[in-house]
Amino acid sequence: MKNIASPEGILVIDFGSQYVQLIARRIRENRVHSTIESPSVSLKKIKKINPAGIIFSGGPSSVYDKGAPSFDKAVLDLGIPVLGICYGMQILGKVAGGKIAKSGRREYGKASVKFRRQNPLFKGISPKSVTWMSHRDKVVKLPSGFKTIASSENTSCAAFFDPVRTICGVQFHPEVVHTAEGNKILKNFLFGVCGCKRTWTMKSFIEKKVNDIKERVGKKDVILGLSGGVDSTVSAILLHKALGKKLHCIFVDNGVLRKGERDRVEKLFRKNIKLDLIVIDARKRFIKALKGVDDPEKKRKIIGRTFIKVFEEEAKKIKGVEFLAQGTLYPDVIESQSFFGGPSKTIKSHHNVGGLPKKMGLKLVEPLRDLFKDEVRKVGSELGLPKSLTERQPFPGPGLAVRILGEVTEARLDILKKADWIIIDIAKEKNIYYKTWQIFGVFLPVKSVGVMGDDRTYENTIAIRAVTSVDGMTADWAKIPYPVLEEMSNRIINQVEGVNRVVFDISSKPPSTIEWE
Repeated sequence: MKNIASPEGILVIDFGSQYVQLIARRIRENRVHSTIESPSVSLKKIKKINPAGIIFSGGPSSVYDKGAPSFDKAVLDLGIPVLGICYGMQILGKVAGGKIAKSGRREYGKASVKFRRQNPLFKGISPKSVTWMSHRDKVVKLPSGFKTIASSENTSCAAFFDPVRTICGVQFHPEVVHTAEGNKILKNFLFGVCGCKRTWTMKSFIEKKVNDIKERVGKKDVILGLSGGVDSTVSAILLHKALGKKLHCIFVDNGVLRKGERDRVEKLFRKNIKLDLIVIDARKRFIKALKGVDDPEKKRKIIGRTFIKVFEEEAKKIKGVEFLAQGTLYPDVIESQSFFGGPSKTIKSHHNVGGLPKKMGLKLVEPLRDLFKDEVRKVGSELGLPKSLTERQPFPGPGLAVRILGEVTEARLDILKKADWIIIDIAKEKNIYYKTWQIFGVFLPVKSVGVMGDDRTYENTIAIRAVTSVDGMTADWAKIPYPVLEEMSNRIINQVEGVNRVVFDISSKPPSTIEWE
């Protein structure tokens, strides 16, 4: 059936760019919806998506590499504006009939570009501006109907434009902050070239999502594994708005949660939101399963398997359930599609309930699968959740088990919970918590000699880990003021029995990871 609705949003074709999610986010920051697909996306699906415009991302390949990703030439005849970025420009130029060749020298980093402003893409852009380049090929012959609209010292064609079919390409990356007027260029494409409307708001998302859930689930029952984090909390509230008492939330206390976490979840969901919350005390079961285990991968897998068993046992007690809800986000969807590259090395396995649907025979409902993390936080705010929850820092699925190096024991957990609570408490008091991506304590099984009063001590070490980041993919260690670190150290050593030394982690990601395990 032909899609007769007005074109809306931007379709991003991913040619393997490390910046593809950034492109999608930049579009959404301008309140325009974006969707990411692989180059193999069919014409039929593109027509069904019915985008107002298409963006071809960059990528690591050369257009002449064996197996280099390409696209169906018929895309250019759909009457939809197209913008190619870096590799996206080169493959666009090649498929349209132009010629691409290796550049005399690779252009990487900041580059000055001269713009010709008599085109809608560069309207209001300075005649000369700094951009970010990352390429080794260049356009040496334009396709028929295309005109050069920008140049750099390294290439006479840093951008081109076909005014008849409204197809354009830029050799630089407008999505990165290093391109001085990149956001202006993207805005010109969205609103000047494609005629997009600013309809992507979290209020409209909530209204549509609630209706979608009602339509899909109907009067059936749904279960949700509630962790108390931002994603599962926002998922629970959206589902509760749509389904009411048909939603059943299961919270598993695995014993490796933060101090007071179980009480906080019970208070929020039972007393304030008043939804059906089932709390399972499985602390002893998890601690027993972790006994004697010090390998971080084994710890993660044990916690994942045990969680699934506990969750499944409880879920079977609820009659009439046909759906399982998960807090899957859009980056998870993108990464699971594996558009490019071979098998990647496992840095660390991730703990989620992804193994449940197949095993339990339940249909899946994922209220947040269209959203990035920052959008989930905005939805939470729109739903009336406090900043203390919507701006809550990420917490690993395996909890404190991967913040205890070595074996997880109740004694070590008790020490870490108290120390971590002090770190977070001071971070919030000193207005540091919301300025960092994560700040937390790590228990090190390293004993050292200390002196308390006139006595010799031989006790454990706590490391303070604090990082700044945009998305967690890369991170820098946070420059916490010395007086704050001093206060954290003093309180931990004085108030947490079993600790006589506190250290501060000053490593970035990469080469380190944010979590120690």
